[in-house]
Amino acid sequence: MQLTVWTYEGPPHIGALRVATAMQGVHYVLHAPQGDTYADLLFTMIERRDARPPVTYTTFQARDLGSDTAQLYKNAAAEAYERYRPEAMLVGASCTAELIQDDPGGLARALGLPVPVVPLELPAYQRKETWGAAETFYHLVRALAGPNAPPPGTPRPARDPARRPRANLLGATALGFRHRDDVAEVRRLLDSLGVEVSVTAPLGARPADLARLGEADFNVVLYPEIAGTAARWLERTFAQPYTRTVPIGVGATRDFLAEVAGLAEVDPAPALADGETRVRLPWWSRSIDSTYLTGKRVFIFGDATHAVAAARVAQDEMGFAVVGLGTYAREQAREVRAAAERYGVEALITDDYLDVEAKVAELQPELVLGTQMERHIAKRLGIACAVISAPVHVQDFPARTAPQMGFEGANVLFDTWVHPLMMGLEEHLLAMFREDFEFRDEARGSHLSGQGHAAPPVDAPPAPVSVAAPANDVAWTREAESELHKIPFFVRGKARRNTERFAAEQGLAQITVETLYDAKAHFGR
Repeated sequence: MQLTVWTYEGPPHIGALRVATAMQGVHYVLHAPQGDTYADLLFTMIERRDARPPVTYTTFQARDLGSDTAQLYKNAAAEAYERYRPEAMLVGASCTAELIQDDPGGLARALGLPVPVVPLELPAYQRKETWGAAETFYHLVRALAGPNAPPPGTPRPARDPARRPRANLLGATALGFRHRDDVAEVRRLLDSLGVEVSVTAPLGARPADLARLGEADFNVVLYPEIAGTAARWLERTFAQPYTRTVPIGVGATRDFLAEVAGLAEVDPAPALADGETRVRLPWWSRSIDSTYLTGKRVFIFGDATHAVAAARVAQDEMGFAVVGLGTYAREQAREVRAAAERYGVEALITDDYLDVEAKVAELQPELVLGTQMERHIAKRLGIACAVISAPVHVQDFPARTAPQMGFEGANVLFDTWVHPLMMGLEEHLLAMFREDFEFRDEARGSHLSGQGHAAPPVDAPPAPVSVAAPANDVAWTREAESELHKIPFFVRGKARRNTERFAAEQGLAQITVETLYDAKAHFGR
């Protein structure tokens, strides 16, 4: 293990909490010491949920370790049932309580509770949050839908032509990046195809809903890293096919509609036509405005689903150049490596944000697409950034609807990715005209209002600029600093570093305007 300031994923019991909190009628009894009881902070403060997460902690202390902690857990489980009367219970241990080896599953079964009790064995020191969510959902599906499974080898009965095709939406959880909004948008897509949504799980589902998952004709897997294991089990057990395409971006949404139409045996044309009237990204990509951003270098990092999808959208639909692609999700590293190979870059597979920061500093992209950690990294490096993946902060749980999936999701991606770059151009224009008297603090009105002050004398010194400390003890002249600030801010950091590197290589103690342009010519070859 490694001590760190930031972490991309929590321990696996946080993933279990995400599933339990997403559902209705489920309660999670967690064997955990004081200090591991931070679920309220995660779900009510970050996600801004209007209800507390359904979890009961044993909250043992150091003095309890000398007594019977097993009985402490049994008491907590019995009291939780009596108080909340859940329809199903999850039982498990946090990473710290795992060391005690009290067997929460066996202890809870010994109570003889009149509801399904699903034990979770989540190895906290080998696995992490996303895996924990996938494993929890899989065990819930298997425990609740399993009793309704047909005998092995039973062929799936043909659908009644008079009935609309039905699908389950799988994978959306609490604390997921725009999961609530993605579900709403994908429901709209399916409705345009004439497909009925049978169960959405785990988000909003009850245990009884999971028990009838097998009734649907097929499953739509929204987030493979969470629902993939359960979908494969449902395919083996109920002969239910499932979708492989994640509808993020215009092209992927079209592919998704075609795939669903094939599974449902319907015509995708009406849904595709409806989408063309709602999506704005293709129009922009054909417009002259898009040429200002063609070829912009983009670095992408996040969970595998969003990172791979973002790379396709960035390169194929927005005309950007993918210069870096990576994920912290080691379980999906193969998919990310395959995508990186398609774009001719080396995949970055790491859960250390310092590795990511070093790569961003090395590549110097114009845009970073990542998690909240990459937002902080990009801000420090002066690079435009947009968040595309969990982990995220409170501002990425908007009150408005802002999906990432479907045609409306493509509109959101367009706004979220293009605007930081356009604002960068605007800031550059403001910097270019900062010496104009109208942009000075003392200007009280426009040149049309009659209230503006006269322009300052030509020989007035430029306003002082705030700059970072020079690297390698190479000093910048005032004129060189002023010239540097004429460069757009989103590439200014790279220009500064290249110039200081050039000066160090040439043995110069001071950087002048001539040095700045010599460095530009040197590195522009």
